[in-house]
Amino acid sequence: MTAFPIHTIETAPTGSRETLLTVKRTLGAIPSLAAGMAESPTLLRAVFAVREIYAGGTLTPIEIQTLSIAIAVENRCAWCVAFHTGMALKEGIPEEALAALRAGQEPAEPRLGALSALARAMIRNRGEASEPELGRFLAAGYTRAQALEVILGIGFSTMANYAGHLIDAPLGPMLQSHEWSAHQARATADV
Repeated sequence: MTAFPIHTIETAPTGSRETLLTVKRTLGAIPSLAAGMAESPTLLRAVFAVREIYAGGTLTPIEIQTLSIAIAVENRCAWCVAFHTGMALKEGIPEEALAALRAGQEPAEPRLGALSALARAMIRNRGEASEPELGRFLAAGYTRAQALEVILGIGFSTMANYAGHLIDAPLGPMLQSHEWSAHQARATADV
């Protein structure tokens, strides 16, 4: 059972309805987490405004999904891991990279590995990154501006991850095949 109502466009507070309509047009459906966030029109608008800005940056769709999964795993947001797993598959992420990310590990591909490592280090260290961590990111071909975009990705994802914890939205049929738990990630990491 969810801790918060999972709204439809009709049941959502008036201030959330236009955003939900936009989400439906953009994604083809209203994800249950967004439907739960609709309880707060302010949060819903903020999350999707930041999402739009973030998507307009210089990171590729696969890099954005890599960040989203790495951050969701680090923040233990099961709903977000499932959702971004589906999105990453649509973008064509390599299966090995996806499996590593879901297990809380770095993808073998150098750029995706450096990207996920920087994000996880920043979350674990409350925004700090060591010179070697940033150096590895830059050596993988990223720029200093893109390091700052990682911060934008962390901000966007953290809003959704924390809302995911409070709302406890159901996965629904579209995400059930991508179900994830922190326990599964720890078990995979220990193998």
